[in-house]
Amino acid sequence: MEKYHLRDILPIIGEYEKGPGSLIPLLHEVQKKIGYLPKEVQEFIAEELGVPYSQVYSVVTFYSFFTMEPRGQHTISVCTGTACHVKGAEDLTKSLKDKLDVEEGGTSDDRKFTFNTKRCVGACSKAPIVMVDDDVYGKVKP
Repeated sequence: MEKYHLRDILPIIGEYEKGPGSLIPLLHEVQKKIGYLPKEVQEFIAEELGVPYSQVYSVVTFYSFFTMEPRGQHTISVCTGTACHVKGAEDLTKSLKDKLDVEEGGTSDDRKFTFNTKRCVGACSKAPIVMVDDDVYGKVKP
């Protein structure tokens, strides 16, 4: 969802009890609804839950599954673990960056794809690995 209004997340907040115990599941639901957690949304959540903004910000920046920037509709990741590196992850990374016209950690202009690398996805026998969202593809060639 590219455009959002704070009123869009009010019903989600209403499903949770006030206080810090609701913070992580609430952040998950809000990110699922609008796609990311910009500062304005974090401040609104903090106010509605009655917790300091610094606490919300700390959680959002600590956990890698939260993002403060819009992500693409799909996330493409290249494994850069040892086995994948040896079997050509660097070439895959370069090829995908060129094809998507995006740098690592970036999102394509059309917001269809976010591209990144991961240290190891635990499928070394199928190296090199590319993940598209939660789907794992092995022995991928550029």
